[in-house]
Amino acid sequence: MDTRCARPDASSGIPSVVPSAAPSAAPSVVPSTASPAPSCVQRSVVTELRLSAFKSHRNASYALGPLTLFRGPSGSGKSSALQAYGVLARLAGGDVLEEALSLVDGGPGACVPQQARPDAQGRRGFRIGCTVEGPVGPVRLDVAVQAEPELRIVGERMTASGRTLLSTALRDPGRRAVEAAWHTAGAAPVTRAPLPDDRLGTALMPLRVAGKTAGQQLVLDAAEQVVVALRAVFACDPRPDLMRAPAARDDGLLRGTCDNVAAVLGRTRHECATRHAALVAAVDAGCRVPVDGLSVRGTDDGLVQAVLGQRAGGAVGLERLGDGELRYLALCLVLMTGPGVLDMDPAGEVLQARQALTVLADDFDRCLDAGQERELLALAVRMGERGHVRLVGAVRDTGAADPPVAGVSVVDLRGE
Repeated sequence: MDTRCARPDASSGIPSVVPSAAPSAAPSVVPSTASPAPSCVQRSVVTELRLSAFKSHRNASYALGPLTLFRGPSGSGKSSALQAYGVLARLAGGDVLEEALSLVDGGPGACVPQQARPDAQGRRGFRIGCTVEGPVGPVRLDVAVQAEPELRIVGERMTASGRTLLSTALRDPGRRAVEAAWHTAGAAPVTRAPLPDDRLGTALMPLRVAGKTAGQQLVLDAAEQVVVALRAVFACDPRPDLMRAPAARDDGLLRGTCDNVAAVLGRTRHECATRHAALVAAVDAGCRVPVDGLSVRGTDDGLVQAVLGQRAGGAVGLERLGDGELRYLALCLVLMTGPGVLDMDPAGEVLQARQALTVLADDFDRCLDAGQERELLALAVRMGERGHVRLVGAVRDTGAADPPVAGVSVVDLRGE
């Protein structure tokens, strides 16, 4: 029996099933258990986003650097690119398909390209994927999803060095399962088993593969590399209207809306004096009022309110700052902290030295003036040079990185 992987047909909306090579018997890339060369990339990072058929994107592939901005007018697809990235991240984190797609406005049906025609059974779908660089080398993941009439993953493929390590395909539409085949390179070159059709097979491999053969270990290493990179994502869209309100003192993990920023500042100012001083300096560079401190004060109802100290004396509460200053402060905080401060769920079983936080920031430049935007981009570049933080953002048609900020990669969607 051959192994098949679903991919979108050029004219139909449902991912069509086409033959593909089964997982091969002998590995062609070195498992991460081998000693890497000194120059080998140790952190797992997403270096390419593929939108084969997703919303307005068709056969699109976007390279992602340490700091990448999608730029274009309304409707150009910049926000949908970040949504696709976020869906992959949530699937890698263990979410079922419906949960992962809940962040997309309009739901699963909105992910299907508008021009996609249903097949005879009324089925339409979409396909997204990515490439992850790391100790195993480049690993590709592609996922085909049926959105209508039933939501399910109908095909998945994970490959490295041209070798298929895992593939799944929908064989029986009446069963809520796909047939999976993964590389073994043992007595049996390929292992086959059913997997649920609403979860990412790559994320399930550690529960299915023993790692007893070199082939199995390669599958585990490649799957770990993909999952680690995708789980290390923090979607951030600061909400100034919520940031002005006091927060519970012990609410110390920053949420994506940054509504509890006061509690987080109260926590972080005591944890690392050096980092806090750097944060104060960064905030000072982008605020109208001169800032020489960030602290919190208690309220009558037991909450805390964030306060900016001024060099001329006195203090300014966050409730008095403009929207741009509040978004600027929150984004500075996100870029200068990490998973221990942010409300996210990175791979706890992998050393932090092998992980790189990726911040997804839609409407990155909303409410920011040109000076604030350039300061934030320069800060993101500096943090990215250390290898710990990456930024993928979406910005308006004009003004973003113009003139260019060194180290910023811009994906211009104005011509698409």
